[in-house]
Amino acid sequence: MSKSEVLGRVREALSIPSHPEVRALAGNGTRDPREAQKFMPPGGENFAERFASFSRLAEKLKVEIIRVPDRKTATASLLQLSTELEWKNVASHHHALTDVLVPGVAPQVHWTDDKLDIAILENCDAGISGCEALIAHTGSVLITSKGSGGRALSVLPPHHVVVATQDQLLSTMLDGYDLLRKKYPKGLPSFISFITGASRTGDIERILVLGAHGPKRLTILLIEEA
Repeated sequence: MSKSEVLGRVREALSIPSHPEVRALAGNGTRDPREAQKFMPPGGENFAERFASFSRLAEKLKVEIIRVPDRKTATASLLQLSTELEWKNVASHHHALTDVLVPGVAPQVHWTDDKLDIAILENCDAGISGCEALIAHTGSVLITSKGSGGRALSVLPPHHVVVATQDQLLSTMLDGYDLLRKKYPKGLPSFISFITGASRTGDIERILVLGAHGPKRLTILLIEEA
């Protein structure tokens, strides 16, 4: 697409007036931000609806979801994944789920809590982390530096595996922010990120390339029990 075509598309978009209620929300900041939710994709009122929305988007984003009934099955599924992909080194962090699932999953397991050297992390086959929440209406994973093993665990290894329980599947991003404010009342973590699919770019000749700025593969291990 040429420069003139791009600018033409921009001018065309700017010529269409936005909805007056949307303009009001962007005004003086006195409106309840939840009013914006009416303009967002539906996330679902219950787990079945939220999971349907999340899994539909995950499929479009090339995200693999492994849904299991309990932690024992989750451990077996993670080990099977490691065996199939021949993981030799994995990185993780201490967390209620990872402490159960990760030990023994690969010959070498490194923990970011031990101030892991970046060079080691770069050479790991997978990074296995917990998350703050899963967001149904965008198909995203909400992570923070405090709850997901720091800033680099979800970025440097080529395969990111997220372990979560089904009660962590929330409807909207606003629900995610509400969760963080309640969980960290003294101050939000310095790093907050919504991961929506594997890292990708189409900058070069509009050819989709996975793993351009982070992991080329994202797997979510969803455990039904809390």
